[in-house]
Amino acid sequence: MTILLGKLAWRFLLLGLVAIGGANAVVPEVHRYVVEVERWMTDGEFAALFAIANAAPGPNFLIVTLVGWHVAGIPGAIVTTVVTIGPTGLIVYGVFHLWNRMRNAPWRAPVQIGLSAVTVGLVAATAWILTLATATSLQLAAVALATAAVSYMTRLNPLWCFAGAAALGGAGLL
Repeated sequence: MTILLGKLAWRFLLLGLVAIGGANAVVPEVHRYVVEVERWMTDGEFAALFAIANAAPGPNFLIVTLVGWHVAGIPGAIVTTVVTIGPTGLIVYGVFHLWNRMRNAPWRAPVQIGLSAVTVGLVAATAWILTLATATSLQLAAVALATAAVSYMTRLNPLWCFAGAAALGGAGLL
């Protein structure tokens, strides 16, 4: 158990340090590590934990707590949560003060634009990984594509997409 907790602590410490834009930005790497490298869970289990993490109220890093819980129970949940937010929170606190002091520096705007682009790319990778993990049939792939199109092209509340998918599932069409 100690080795398992050590593996979780090291991996999630590193992920916490590169989670620019929040935990959703590193979901593809969390998925790769826990599903493909360690084989601690399946694609479906990971997608279910991600859905629970996003459906529950609270911060977006809940996925790391759920992964830790799935892998090593309560100790795993505590370890992954603490190492993901603790050190990073302290670093962000320090960087925030420095960032504000350098508000007129000429390099600040290009750095901010670059970090924004990285964040968008990482979040897009998250969407792609989760789509591949859950679109296991033609019908589910069509629902994912339709949801993405509606979300991108309209101002319709995404909850309507959830309701539509739930109705299709309830009717046995998915």
